[in-house]
Amino acid sequence: MIIKPKFKGFICTTAHPEGCARSVKEQIDYVKQQSPVKGPKNVLVIGASTGYGLASRIVSTFSSGANTIGVFFEKPAAGNKTATAGWYNTVAFEQVAKEENYYAKSINGDAFSTETKEEVIELIKKDLGQVDLVIYSLAAPRRVHPVTGETLVSSIKPVGKSFTSKNLDFHSEKVAEITLEPASDEEVRQAVGVMGGEDWEMWIEALRNAGVLATGATTISYSYIGPELTYPIYREGTIGKAKGSLEAAAQKIHSELSSQGGKAFVSVNKALVTQASTAIPAMSLYMSLLFKVMKEKGIHENCVEQIYRLFIEQLYSTHMTLDEKGRIRLDDWEMKEEVQREVLALWQDVSTENVGALSDVAGYRNDFFRLFGFGFDDVEYDQDVDIQLAIPSIND
Repeated sequence: MIIKPKFKGFICTTAHPEGCARSVKEQIDYVKQQSPVKGPKNVLVIGASTGYGLASRIVSTFSSGANTIGVFFEKPAAGNKTATAGWYNTVAFEQVAKEENYYAKSINGDAFSTETKEEVIELIKKDLGQVDLVIYSLAAPRRVHPVTGETLVSSIKPVGKSFTSKNLDFHSEKVAEITLEPASDEEVRQAVGVMGGEDWEMWIEALRNAGVLATGATTISYSYIGPELTYPIYREGTIGKAKGSLEAAAQKIHSELSSQGGKAFVSVNKALVTQASTAIPAMSLYMSLLFKVMKEKGIHENCVEQIYRLFIEQLYSTHMTLDEKGRIRLDDWEMKEEVQREVLALWQDVSTENVGALSDVAGYRNDFFRLFGFGFDDVEYDQDVDIQLAIPSIND
């Protein structure tokens, strides 16, 4: 089957297996070129198939030599419909891990459910005994609450008042104004229910009660703050309310684990193109400007570069530094005063007529298509490829 990118707004409805494999290989190759990290031995990654979660699994394996279990909800190919990118990413990751004699198994299911938690726990008991690092990197549009059965739906809206901002359609390179109406109290509640910290707490509680969380284990989740420019839609919006819940959960989990030497952290990472971030209004324009500035300064990082730095400079370093709220700040380069000053100046001047010159919209768009396996120079996109690929460890 010859696969071409088909997209609806910020979602690509096709994925290319060879392109996804190329993306995974690039990340693995980068990690192998770095100094090894004396890090975790047995790792559980919840949300392991794309973005920061996938990068976390790659760094754990190929930098620290860890055994990994990945949890995600992805779709295999069906008929002439390709699998999701996360499915193909995992196929590629497991193939390389197996070739190099690393333990890597995956569970495809609803990570919010009690059943998936139980399945993961049984696999840990059977194969690993315990895990010493738990990475929580879920991004989902909805959640069926495992106790109440309520279906919660997330929304991306401002809170308290409407928000008007410049916005970029990165496909057409048009800059236009967008206005979003504020979320209702019910929408805020549901967004926090999906994207907040409750499920992370449930995972850690389930792992502890089952005896599969090692003494002194670390758990970490990922967040974002960003500049004041995006506060109304991000930090002060429904996403921000959810991230506040996530940070509160980190403090609670840390308190519970600390008696046995365990730790819980939130890592505030830089803005990057992920399947989750592309859905957020105004962020495509901000990131296109940010990437231009950071690339010119030689300080731009992608997901795997960020996570490698997290491991070697923070989680498994004797020099970990936290901010006043106990968070790891991997957004430190993004938030440099000179970077933000330049981005703000560009933001004020950018328009449809000059967006190509003032921003890195081309780089942003390329990053978007690479999420789905497109845009790699050494992949023959005019050739037939097999889309019916199986994840080795599932149903083995």
